[in-house]
Amino acid sequence: MKRFYKDVVVANGAILLDGRPVKTPARAPLALPSPALAEAVAAEWGAQGAEIDPRSMPLTGLSNAAIDRVAPDPTAFVLPLAAYAESDLLCYRADAPAELVARQADAWDPLLDWARARFDIHLIVTSGIVHAPQPAAAVARLSEALAARSAFALAAMSPLVTIGGSLVTALALAEGEIDANAAFDVTHLDELWQAERWGEDRLALEARAARRRDFMAAAELLRLL
Repeated sequence: MKRFYKDVVVANGAILLDGRPVKTPARAPLALPSPALAEAVAAEWGAQGAEIDPRSMPLTGLSNAAIDRVAPDPTAFVLPLAAYAESDLLCYRADAPAELVARQADAWDPLLDWARARFDIHLIVTSGIVHAPQPAAAVARLSEALAARSAFALAAMSPLVTIGGSLVTALALAEGEIDANAAFDVTHLDELWQAERWGEDRLALEARAARRRDFMAAAELLRLL
């Protein structure tokens, strides 16, 4: 739609457009939990041109999701994300070639070691794509670590987990064990290795760039909470 406002102001965690508070798609107040996030969301609204482009407002979109989708039923929102503990990317390794096997071990073993120390768990690592059930205690503790987070943090965790395919990496990012760029590269290690070896076309580059943008926006929301 066309831009309908001139001034963007932050007031007590709310975004005011010409003095009127912004509401979510479900008509709830867009109330942000931290001054830093409120300023960042206001900046997205202020940066709009003659027309409003929701695609250029990822923090606003994630905040809307936190309020409209996550907060009403956090348990239901957590369940599909927690399921990634059963099939975390870091636990499924290539059996060849040796260079890829070594690269996976170098990148993924430290994160599994961190999870082992942080949550007192052991995750089973296997080769190939055949499902290897994880210990119930490990799955439960990772699920609990996810469920303990706020609605806004969960809204951010959703793209981090689903884009990366790794609950462990998303939790490590949330707790400062790894930065956002490294987390994205770690969870796209196989794809990046293939691109180094065989090259890639424009569509593949564009698709990965789009995933990276969404991943980085989610990581930025976590940082601003």
